[in-house]
Amino acid sequence: MKKNTTGVPDTDSSLMTAVRAGDAGAVEYLLRAGADPDACDGNGTPALCPAIEAYDAAVARLLAEHGADPVRTGPDGTSPLRRAVDSGSPAMVEAVLHDTGRLRHHEAELLEARDLAGHWYGTGVEAELRRRTGARDAVTRIRVEDDEFDEADEYALGGATARDGHAAILTHLEATLGIRTPFGELLERAMAHPDQQHAVWTSSTLLLSHRRDRETWDAAVALCTGPDPVHRLFGAEVLRLTHLFDESDEDRFAGPVLELFLDRSARERDAAVLAEVLTGLAEHTDPRGDAALLPHAAHPDRRVRHAVAFGFDRGVPAFAPAVRKALLDLMADPDADVRQGACRTVADGRDRAPELADAMAVLLDDGSRPVRVAAVHGLARHDDGRCVEGAHRLPPAPPGTPYEYDLDEVWRYELRRDAP
Repeated sequence: MKKNTTGVPDTDSSLMTAVRAGDAGAVEYLLRAGADPDACDGNGTPALCPAIEAYDAAVARLLAEHGADPVRTGPDGTSPLRRAVDSGSPAMVEAVLHDTGRLRHHEAELLEARDLAGHWYGTGVEAELRRRTGARDAVTRIRVEDDEFDEADEYALGGATARDGHAAILTHLEATLGIRTPFGELLERAMAHPDQQHAVWTSSTLLLSHRRDRETWDAAVALCTGPDPVHRLFGAEVLRLTHLFDESDEDRFAGPVLELFLDRSARERDAAVLAEVLTGLAEHTDPRGDAALLPHAAHPDRRVRHAVAFGFDRGVPAFAPAVRKALLDLMADPDADVRQGACRTVADGRDRAPELADAMAVLLDDGSRPVRVAAVHGLARHDDGRCVEGAHRLPPAPPGTPYEYDLDEVWRYELRRDAP
């Protein structure tokens, strides 16, 4: 840690260094040690600004959680909030507008940010970058992860970059301001990015799913049963998420969405929509769900097979013979995600049929490490000693590999095995 001329550690200077290095661990440590979240560099630029320029949502969120002011302007008169909107990254805006700081924002500043997002959305990223930079070169465009769950396209031109998430930012700011954006407008924004992984699509479906009112429900049902497959996909996702996120005791839409999805599972011909419908069915504990999934276990589209593999009811004492056969086939599927999904369903299920354990044991030599981890996890849960050797044979995990905690099931098995 740097020290000032008195020999006292200079946490603010060290904080700026950590922010520019993208070292979230050091940033958190320094903030807890008393560093000022509004610390500035020698030019007067607040710490939030370099985090935004680097699209480092983790660091920006840490600063915001500790009280960094998103409307404090730098030497160029631009606030972190405005920089975040210009970045086109919904993750950056949500990080900057963290709950602990929202109450300090004046409505006028949020309205200004909303209007800026609306300008980018209406003009288009490439056109706005050309206007700002004056560059006439070819623009580069790549798909990037905007946060843990969503993606966006990042444009670069004339030394400037921006992502195409301004419609999602607009949606977020409207919600923050208490503005109820019409269903049709949210649909239109999503249709400009007809991709379930895109942040704009996600922002629309998530917001609508949390409304849980009859107007939104009826609009989503109309889309789900309409002629346009992309509209059907949007409607089905809104309906699925409406049920998924309803934590009330009543959940008044649970029954209607189950009946609708049971019907659509037999009628839907678009693979993406069918996968969404089957995923929704799996979120209900109804015995008709497995029967609706079975006809699609050998579907030519991997997304559908993946939904089936994950979807069978794991709470039954034993899988029905047809379901067990489907799971055995899916554990040998050409697609690794499908194999992993089927293995997880067997692992979490209560069926202890020997052929299921043997099928998981075969996956201990799978070419996909996540599939092998799922097999180790499943065998451990089934009290099958082959999990120990399988765990020992696993190759090292790359940094940031998810679901490594699944391997904890092995030592739990060993504790059970060795208990007196």
